[in-house]
Amino acid sequence: MKKEMIMKKNTLMAIVVVSSVVLSASAFAATSTGGEIFKANCSVCHPHGGNVMRPDRTLKGLKDPGKIIKQIRSGGGGMPSFDTKTISDADAKRLAEYIMKTFKK
Repeated sequence: MKKEMIMKKNTLMAIVVVSSVVLSASAFAATSTGGEIFKANCSVCHPHGGNVMRPDRTLKGLKDPGKIIKQIRSGGGGMPSFDTKTISDADAKRLAEYIMKTFKK
């Protein structure tokens, strides 16, 4: 029973994330800061650098922008992937820099 509840919660969270991504993608065609990109695309599942679906996998202490961008592009573990139409390469770089600067530990 507990597994079923967790699965339902994870499914609901994934629906919320995908919906927020779809709704926010058009609103941020010309995003200027990593913080704005984070708020529009990441903050639902990663409030304050945490992780609501996988509490053991936070954003805190990440130091490799390449790995962050790879995760943004590939998704996985409950996280959707973000293609270049949703988050441009330049915005992905700003987002990675924001994550490293903001969630040092």
